[in-house]
Amino acid sequence: MLTHEQNELLTRTNKGTPMGDFFRRYWIPVLLAEELSVPDCAPVQVRILGEDLVAFRDTNGRVGLLEEHCSHRGTSLFYGRNENCGLTCAYHGWKYDVNGKVLDTPAETEGSTFKERLQHPAYPTHEAAGLIFAYMGPKEKQPLFPKYVWESLSLDHVNATKSIQDCNYLQGVEGESDSSHLTFLHRFFNNHDTRRPLLQHPVREYTIEETDFGLRLIAVREPEPDTSYVRVSSITLPTYCWIPGGNKSVHTYIPADDEHSWRFNLAYQAEAPFAPTSPVRNQDPWVGEDYVKLRNIRNHYLIDREKQKTENFTGLGNNFVIHDAMATETMGHIFDRSKEHLGVSDKAVIAMRRYYLDLLHAFQQGAEPPNLVYDESDNVYTHVDTFAETIPGRDWRSHYPHLTKLRQDSQPPVVTTVSR
Repeated sequence: MLTHEQNELLTRTNKGTPMGDFFRRYWIPVLLAEELSVPDCAPVQVRILGEDLVAFRDTNGRVGLLEEHCSHRGTSLFYGRNENCGLTCAYHGWKYDVNGKVLDTPAETEGSTFKERLQHPAYPTHEAAGLIFAYMGPKEKQPLFPKYVWESLSLDHVNATKSIQDCNYLQGVEGESDSSHLTFLHRFFNNHDTRRPLLQHPVREYTIEETDFGLRLIAVREPEPDTSYVRVSSITLPTYCWIPGGNKSVHTYIPADDEHSWRFNLAYQAEAPFAPTSPVRNQDPWVGEDYVKLRNIRNHYLIDREKQKTENFTGLGNNFVIHDAMATETMGHIFDRSKEHLGVSDKAVIAMRRYYLDLLHAFQQGAEPPNLVYDESDNVYTHVDTFAETIPGRDWRSHYPHLTKLRQDSQPPVVTTVSR
């Protein structure tokens, strides 16, 4: 459990709060690239970390992320005109480029230098893997964008989705840290998940490692004598949760505000493009145009009690995102962790919380957050991985020498997998 003060420290993320300022030191996803599909398309409203912003793709394809309200008299720029390499306010014609530079204040007198003394709040952006990321921290502390394995993949190798979560971001991160829920929340009765027999075996070894990128979680089971089923997930700061599933994926939880969060799911396949027939490319529709889940807390996730008896543990369909949402959203917008009763299976959740609390306390004392890279020679992440594999023997570390705590110690993995 956490004290009220600890809970507040971890869950409050507006500008000026310790966790809010911590988040702002990292590149974080803010919207899908498909939301700004072509140059000069309609702007998009974005709510991130309690801030109301507007995103647009200019005539040259560059993406801007601006404070939503015009610097003149506060009218929303969402209603503005996106044309000729700038976003123009519909009220008095003030025009901004992607960096927040004021290009025009047409109601001013001819020859006025007023616009040259203005700078509209704007955040740098980076586009990769079907997502648009932003850096919202101090300009002088902006790090390089991390070169994760998916950062340079073409769009046919990735699949990105997002949905709004009716709860604080931390409840989502806790769910990703909790491997014991897989046996229950995502259980099917019809062999839907071929990994299920492997997950039924008790965990022989559970390891939580602190690394230079965040946390690594390793669960080892023994499905047969002298074999190991090794499940590795990673949390790269601030809240990128790397999870093995049907495909490798990264689930990232970013606060919209303290009571709502965005869940970005990025499935990736480095070795080959996703086939057109891949389940990743052929999901049934599960979010509306506003990225609200079609199954949501207001309609009880369309629970089917008959299918709960015959098909799966929840009766909430096949989509794991919906299962996760039910578990985390029904706790309330911000769960009061002083009321919980934790057991042995909550080991990783406890460790994750303690890790973030320690980071925040150090941050408040002036320490720099980890996993920020400023030198291109250090921008290497071969030691970040996620997978679930069965290997011969019990010494899983010798099979995966790339799973080091420090990037400079990583070595290529040994290919000795017997099944997946």
